[in-house]
Amino acid sequence: MKKILLLALSITFVHFLTFAQKTDDEKTVKKISDEILWNSTAYDNLFYLCKKVGSRLSGSAGAQKAVEATTRMLKEAGADTVYWQECMVPHWVRGEKETGYISLPGGKKYNLNLCAIGNTEGTGANGVKAKIIEVKSLEEIAQLGEKEIKGNIVFINIRMNPSYVETFNAYSENGVGRFQGPGVAAKYGAIGVMVRSLAINIDDYPHTGTTRYNDSFPKIPAVAISTRNAEWLSKELKNNKNLQGYFKTTSKMLPLAKSYNVIGEIWGSEKPEEIISVGGHLDSWDLAEGAQDDGAGCVQSIEIIRALKAAGIKPKRTIRAVMFMNEENGGAGSDAYFEAAKKNKEKHIFALESDAGGFTPRGFTLEMDDARTEKLKSWAPLFLPLGVYRFDKGHAGADIGNLRALGTALAGLSPDSQRYFDLHHASTDVFEAVSKRELELGAVNMAVLVWLVSEHGL
Repeated sequence: MKKILLLALSITFVHFLTFAQKTDDEKTVKKISDEILWNSTAYDNLFYLCKKVGSRLSGSAGAQKAVEATTRMLKEAGADTVYWQECMVPHWVRGEKETGYISLPGGKKYNLNLCAIGNTEGTGANGVKAKIIEVKSLEEIAQLGEKEIKGNIVFINIRMNPSYVETFNAYSENGVGRFQGPGVAAKYGAIGVMVRSLAINIDDYPHTGTTRYNDSFPKIPAVAISTRNAEWLSKELKNNKNLQGYFKTTSKMLPLAKSYNVIGEIWGSEKPEEIISVGGHLDSWDLAEGAQDDGAGCVQSIEIIRALKAAGIKPKRTIRAVMFMNEENGGAGSDAYFEAAKKNKEKHIFALESDAGGFTPRGFTLEMDDARTEKLKSWAPLFLPLGVYRFDKGHAGADIGNLRALGTALAGLSPDSQRYFDLHHASTDVFEAVSKRELELGAVNMAVLVWLVSEHGL
């Protein structure tokens, strides 16, 4: 009887502790949420980053201004320490405004909405003009071979798959045309490449982004054309296989430039040696302001530092907000962060990235083992009142990916993705396209997850 009584008391005590912990967690989550939704500075910080700094391509003056601006923001947020982490980054410049057209019968021209693809070499003063060869896969380039490709401009018309409700799946699947297309076309003698922009909607805005050349073949010039232009061109080629195209770009790659990751920390009160990283990438493409990609992720990460400090919440583990440099066309900031972590023998237990836009948060993508996944999912009831309900296996983020090698659990904020590729890498990625409310809800959910890991480990 005594043993039964002790067992009952033990079970009751465990239930009491569990209930008490749950109640305390709910109170803290509410405290974090209220602090951000009432007092957030994320939207104001994003305005400054977009309107006062502007585009922030690695190696540019804008990138350095962004380093200095986010350093100030982190200090104003109350970070215990703020510092720069050096990295050498690619320095690509677009040059003059690109021009291009399709020659039509009777001497007419159809002007194209186009832009140079990142890291590409320019055409030279005369541009490139040649017959247009349409392909709908990279395999088709190989099938056509030198006989059809050599001396011509390859039009890579790979449409983003609209059947994916999760639009990043279409980007991953269909982005090969831009990522690898120019290198593949050069192998078979093409003198230039036009790529259908990576956007689901049909519109007039070309979307840039990086490509990777194959050093074994010439670095031929490449441009992206708008989806509306791609639809028109494909239709015209069905009626006239001998259409000629022309475009001129003056882009070039300069020597590597010195730049920096910007890091702000709150030191852990109990286990400061255990590090939680949260961040976005500070660089952006040069066509617009980089509001969604990825100014949003940067200011959300800074907001976590500010909110915890303002609410008087002392995390048990060290929290780092990291503004990564050079995600768009190189990954040098991610590499520098990882190398420093290895060199300093740091213990990175968790990393969270926001690089999918500042839209309404729906959940998190997770890269971690099953045990840690289940522990994180056990907190799901705390997120339901905040509008988040998905905890799915998936890619967490490019800048934190290197930390996998250290055994770090990774997660990515997963907002609603339906509008993201209307703006991604295009001139439409501006401050006005960001909702203050959606941006702050993302910051709330990120802050809650970071705090929970800090409080309970993972």
